[in-house]
Amino acid sequence: MKALIIDDERLARKELTNLLQEYPEIDIVGEAVNAEDALEKIEALKPDLLFLDIQMPGKTGFELLQSLDNVPEVIFTTAYDEYALKAFDFNALDYLLKPIEPDRLKESINKLLKRSQPDEAISTDERKLGPSDRVFVKDGDKCWFVKLENIRLFESDGNYIKIYFDNFKPMIHKSLNALDERLDDRAFFRASRKHIINLTWVESIESWFNGGLMVVLRGGDKVEVSRRQAARFKEMMSL
Repeated sequence: MKALIIDDERLARKELTNLLQEYPEIDIVGEAVNAEDALEKIEALKPDLLFLDIQMPGKTGFELLQSLDNVPEVIFTTAYDEYALKAFDFNALDYLLKPIEPDRLKESINKLLKRSQPDEAISTDERKLGPSDRVFVKDGDKCWFVKLENIRLFESDGNYIKIYFDNFKPMIHKSLNALDERLDDRAFFRASRKHIINLTWVESIESWFNGGLMVVLRGGDKVEVSRRQAARFKEMMSL
């Protein structure tokens, strides 16, 4: 597993590098001294894991993650404990306080390896995304890092997809077919050519024209299930 260490303190980077020598599964492919440096190296090296400091000159570690389209696994390494709750809003694997204790690092690495084992034979591009996964959504200058379980609906709009969560409806440049291949079909259902719905948000189902169905989601959104998909939908939603 390729790892990038991002920290503005040289001694902190050296200490962590020494601690990681005990773990042959972790291949340190580079170091970065700030967020701008990290952006370039993430693009060039494609790491699977970031050991990320939070307080750095210029942008913080949080701001770095918000600027990424694809976020690797993240283990925060910081001298400050007040950022822990915010760190886990970013779906961080762990939060290590400096000076890093070898036993705590071992816990983090074990957690990392345990998480990756079920998907050893599956590439990142092929791995299915489930409700507990977070995705980075960027629409213009606005950014979100949102759990899929909070997204109730995806709607195709030309070459874009409108994403419905909370009171937001940002749009991303992606095809619905490509998205459908990435989502776990146990949680997300392709209702029609234009819509993918989150099954946990279904509130009621009504018969509709030509053998189709009308699904009402929590919050009031209505989505028509095509006749072609109606039988499969009934089967999935029945005991």
